[in-house]
Amino acid sequence: MGLYDKYILPHFLNCACGSKPIKYQREKVVPMAEGLVLEVGIGSGLNIPYYDAAKVDKILGLDPSEELNRMALKVAEDKGIPVEFILSGAEAMPLPDNHVDTVLVTFTMCTIPEVAAANKEMLRVLKPGGKMIFCEHGLAPDTNVSKWQSRIDPIWGKIAGGCHLNRDIPSLITAAGFEIEAMEQMYLPSTPKFAGYNYWGTAVAR
Repeated sequence: MGLYDKYILPHFLNCACGSKPIKYQREKVVPMAEGLVLEVGIGSGLNIPYYDAAKVDKILGLDPSEELNRMALKVAEDKGIPVEFILSGAEAMPLPDNHVDTVLVTFTMCTIPEVAAANKEMLRVLKPGGKMIFCEHGLAPDTNVSKWQSRIDPIWGKIAGGCHLNRDIPSLITAAGFEIEAMEQMYLPSTPKFAGYNYWGTAVAR
């Protein structure tokens, strides 16, 4: 791991993913989580303040970054939210089948290297009747914007920790075996269009 990835990138991601429009999206989706929650890509803990503590038994916070985990631990301690941190990628989770009530994934599918495998893992660890709650940026529906997303994507990934601008989020979710039961989408305000097309909602096992 280079100096940029270790010392600069975690703070860059914390800042970029903590903008006002993104915070507003987190406020919409995170309180829906309940029971035993697996947060995939807990990062620096930006979702932690928005959990409804009365509905959550425990949070399993999965992320491969030690630096981000340390930042999230401080947030969890400050908020008094019980979080068990799992230092791991999402493509092979060290969790049993049918284990969690809720999978929460926000602004993470863009970055997971093998996102198709990770989404199948999310389905595997989810209990029957459980829900995936998602909020992700991705491929824009407008041709002019999507063309720019494809042009910028290779450079963007290098500065933003492997983030991809043009992943087709609904298709990735359904291809893993989920059925999307509710979804909204729009360009986030005060956000560049190439990085600001947002999908959010819930999905269940087919």
